[in-house]
Amino acid sequence: MSRLTCRLVVLLLFLPVQQVMAASASEMSLENLVDRVQVLEDREAIRRLIIAYGTAHDHRDYRTFASLFAREGEWVSGMGSAKGPDAIFKLMDETIGHNPMPEGSGTFHLLTNDEIDIDGDRASAVTRWLYMTPSEDGAPRTTILGHYNDEFIRENGQWKFLRREAPVDLPAN
Repeated sequence: MSRLTCRLVVLLLFLPVQQVMAASASEMSLENLVDRVQVLEDREAIRRLIIAYGTAHDHRDYRTFASLFAREGEWVSGMGSAKGPDAIFKLMDETIGHNPMPEGSGTFHLLTNDEIDIDGDRASAVTRWLYMTPSEDGAPRTTILGHYNDEFIRENGQWKFLRREAPVDLPAN
């Protein structure tokens, strides 16, 4: 049980008896509350995974990038596709080049408008992305726009990408 779940349980223990008695069974169901909190925690963990993906990509850290995928995880993009962290690392290293840059490479994945659906140890999402690169004068410019179609799995207690597709909606001009 997470810290947040424990705090909610303690809070419920201190509600006045009249409030507990007056509330309907569905409103005060501890099991229901725990389930709802778990969905919120899962959604936040998936959001952190999505952000970690963009950060690893922009920092050219393809070891970290590949580690975000499940054992059977699949990455599908315009650069090709690969299944499993080792194959995903190889694809990214051969296509872009593994060259970790702690300060970033100058590119930036802007990830937004996520729609995440949780179903136990599985989840899916659609997330919009914009790929920003520096122009000749150093100002940021939007290069490509697209979206991710994601499937996630909880593997060894952590959310991982099971499948990530990156369709381009507006290609570079």
